[in-house]
Amino acid sequence: MATVLESVQNVAAGKAERLIDKHGRAITDLRISVTDRCNYKCVYCRTGNEGAVYAELLIADYLRMARVFVGLGIEKVRLTGGEPLLRRGLTDLIRELGKLRTLDGGALDLALTTNGHLLEEMAERLRDAGLSRITVSMDAVDAEKFVRITRVPGSYERVLRGVRAAKAAGLAPVKVNCVLLRGFNEDQIVEFARFSREEGVIVRFIEFMPLEEGRLWTLASVVSMKEIVEALGTFRPVVRMAPNAASETAVRYTFDDGVGEIGIIAPVTQSDHDLYGVMQRGGSDEDLEQFIRRTVEQKEARHHIGEPGFLKPSRSMVHIGG
Repeated sequence: MATVLESVQNVAAGKAERLIDKHGRAITDLRISVTDRCNYKCVYCRTGNEGAVYAELLIADYLRMARVFVGLGIEKVRLTGGEPLLRRGLTDLIRELGKLRTLDGGALDLALTTNGHLLEEMAERLRDAGLSRITVSMDAVDAEKFVRITRVPGSYERVLRGVRAAKAAGLAPVKVNCVLLRGFNEDQIVEFARFSREEGVIVRFIEFMPLEEGRLWTLASVVSMKEIVEALGTFRPVVRMAPNAASETAVRYTFDDGVGEIGIIAPVTQSDHDLYGVMQRGGSDEDLEQFIRRTVEQKEARHHIGEPGFLKPSRSMVHIGG
């Protein structure tokens, strides 16, 4: 962590001080939700209501926020939603983000999370705009079960074509995220292991978090990491892999023959702070920077989901960037 003297020297030299939280962790990743609209109505996420709940910001507003964050040391930007491929101007946003440079002078690592429904026709355009990597949300690899989850006919076939189009466009490594919900799709664990090996994608299982619109979450509905690893072991012996970085959220596994990769992600800290409100009140970029720093200073070392006194966030995942 920078000392006071180093901070003064940085200011004098015109250098920005990197964002570091109170636990000494450098903040280098940023998620930007560009819409809360979605063309799916996944049963664990939405109640079935149509349309957006929160107004979308101008593309220029997202860019302004991103510039401030990049000036504070952000190196990776992930675009999410809702479903970001529904957002008009998305490729323009990616292209402009691609012009920004990190504090070290490098290009940003630009990624996107999508349900994949529109990916087949957009994969090459996203790559040409400057997107680096893509993650596709899939909660089953059985077509009938997939439709029951998304409540959209023909959705599995479209998403599968989208995954393959992303691979062909070079948006690699393609990652596939699966939210596991007990009594719902835990029977898909082994099927996803096969999918990872056959399609050449990284599959990541994510614990079900209390951020759905219906507010039906209970701790009993969560399929644990231990259960996932045991299920994978019924398919083939699993081998734990070394993390790519100390800040990596997924615990990584492969199989005894080295084919396929499975990641398991436990719930992470959730924050809900109104940065746009600062902009609406006429705040300067310096005001935005100070707001960001104060928010990071309050960051907890871990989440408290399932613990006594835990309060669910006021907004669901689809509205804050799933």
